[in-house]
Amino acid sequence: MAEPTGPFYLLRAGTGQFLCYWGSDGTVYVTDAVEVWAGEFGGCPALAGRCPPEEHGAMLRAGLGRGAAALSLGRGSATLRLPEEPRCPALALTQLPAAEACSQLQALLFGMAGCIESLQRRLEAVETLASSCSPEKNAARSQQLFLPDPSPRKSRASDLALPAKRKVPGESLINPGFKSKKAPSGVNFEDS
Repeated sequence: MAEPTGPFYLLRAGTGQFLCYWGSDGTVYVTDAVEVWAGEFGGCPALAGRCPPEEHGAMLRAGLGRGAAALSLGRGSATLRLPEEPRCPALALTQLPAAEACSQLQALLFGMAGCIESLQRRLEAVETLASSCSPEKNAARSQQLFLPDPSPRKSRASDLALPAKRKVPGESLINPGFKSKKAPSGVNFEDS
């Protein structure tokens, strides 16, 4: 049983809907939620000469993403192909036995539930970030910074009055708190 890795693609064949996805082992799975078909790129000898497995997989994923893949069902088997890409042969899928199909559907269900849970957590984080960065909240915060406090506990005059710092003789104007060891003597302009 391979864990589904996605991405997940919806296919239509006749009147039915099918889900196509990749397993963690590189196997391609197709299911209608009752039966499961599976196939591997490396298992087809015809692919070796015409289309390497990695290239075939990439082409198939691109075709599935565009909705260009076609699924044909047979008795106990299915084929997945790209009609627009003659260089890429059809991928043969075999129907899994009922017990194996059941365990694969269970892995698919819980794998997708895990993906949904992860996406929900990421969405909540994005919503939290978006709400903290919203223009309305930022505008309200900036107005609070510049508007006076309307509470009656302080008078406006007491807000404006700052305590005056006394100048201590010998204290530096540039570095307050530092006292010179010599008494200030001033500047002598006569020597120049």
